[in-house]
Amino acid sequence: MQLPNLSDTIVALATAPGVGAIAVIRLSGSQTFAIADAIFRGKRPSEGKTHTAHFGYLIRPDGSTVDEVLITLFRGPKSYTGDDTIEISCHGSTYLQQEIIQVCLAAGARMAQPGEFTLRAFLNGKMDLSQAEAVADLIASQSAASADMALRQLRGGFRDEIARLRGELIHFASLVELELDFSEEDVEFADRGQLRRLIETIRGHIGGLLRSFDLGNAIKTGISTVIAGRPNAGKSTLLNALLNEERAIVSDIAGTTRDTIEETLNINGVQFRLIDTAGIREAQDQIEAIGVQKTMEKIEQAAIFVYVWDVTSGMTLADVHADLRQLVRDENTPYLVLCNKMDRNPLFQSEWLVNPADDSVHPYLQNDPPADNAIGLTLDRIINISAKNEQNIEYLKNRLFEVAIGSQTDTEGTIVSNARHHDALRRSDAALADVLHGLDSGITGDFIAQDIRRALTFLGEITGEIGVEDLLGEIFGKFCIGK
Repeated sequence: MQLPNLSDTIVALATAPGVGAIAVIRLSGSQTFAIADAIFRGKRPSEGKTHTAHFGYLIRPDGSTVDEVLITLFRGPKSYTGDDTIEISCHGSTYLQQEIIQVCLAAGARMAQPGEFTLRAFLNGKMDLSQAEAVADLIASQSAASADMALRQLRGGFRDEIARLRGELIHFASLVELELDFSEEDVEFADRGQLRRLIETIRGHIGGLLRSFDLGNAIKTGISTVIAGRPNAGKSTLLNALLNEERAIVSDIAGTTRDTIEETLNINGVQFRLIDTAGIREAQDQIEAIGVQKTMEKIEQAAIFVYVWDVTSGMTLADVHADLRQLVRDENTPYLVLCNKMDRNPLFQSEWLVNPADDSVHPYLQNDPPADNAIGLTLDRIINISAKNEQNIEYLKNRLFEVAIGSQTDTEGTIVSNARHHDALRRSDAALADVLHGLDSGITGDFIAQDIRRALTFLGEITGEIGVEDLLGEIFGKFCIGK
């Protein structure tokens, strides 16, 4: 995306395309009020005060009326873009939307490019680059957690964190740079011990931000949760119970599910992407073989793996453990084992479902885990359910949330959810590691200063303070037209 001419006055539909009760068309730039005076009949917009609304009529060049509208005035710099801006609220007809846009174009505006309104806000200093990206995340959010995370970033939480880290680094960088000016005198302005402690502290903060990316990315995109197990274990019944609708076909015929079925489920404000898979067994035909292969691929990619065990099938705990050894990567892989069809178990006791977390009434793990328990199968990973009767489904949802989020959620803390930010933090951390290595090696101050400058550059790229011109087209080109 080539950066557009920012002196133009631009126009675009700001609300979602399609028919609705109303639509909002945004007009912004140096000629905004001149164009509005020409196309609006009512109080002259150029004479109106900022942040006021006015009722009137939009007219064509020939004087005919397009629609009765409400216009809201925002004089720069107190506007979203920092430039003069007017938002036109019209009736939601797609025909009227296009007619009004054409009237604006005829009066001297041009169509906005994707993300151009927010690009102007960034270039006019209304927000930094991380906040601009948060706008896109907020628009795309599909859960309370993702919206809250984007809103905190939009309010400047991440920006403030980066600014603090850069500020601490800049202080010491200036002292090291000063040493270079007095190299012949062999003076040392920057205490190497203090510098080491500072670098280690900053790396600790950056490490925490880097670790938060897995959580942030999961919240942003949805937590991939694969439901797998042997044929007829009740996987599709479980999916239907979690969604509270008949989404998947349920049958006693083994191998009914041939392909993956994906749906979303909101649990405590976090979106989970549930994936029902084909039963794991030796395939009976080529189509089923493809389905089983897809199951294995989805398990490999999953953030959480849910294994469904039909307790009436004759399978033993040893059989389950053998399956898990093939499917679970290691003991750090988040997974749960569901003892399904407990209502049909001849040894069934009601307290097994009433007290799902009570070890004393668990029928299958009274003994110690197997000696080769490399995958960490423990009592807290096992839940008794009856998917058909929807027993313990709410408890399962709570456990899914705990496994996915657990104690990681910090509503006040900074969570990294943007891959570009994560990469910049990673590179900054590597540069700071080089600073520590240089201090250990006793290298001269000019090399230490160079590594500190690298770290500052990478941190500055996050907020747009340094070297982002080549990134702007890529970032803002992903926005919708009216934003």
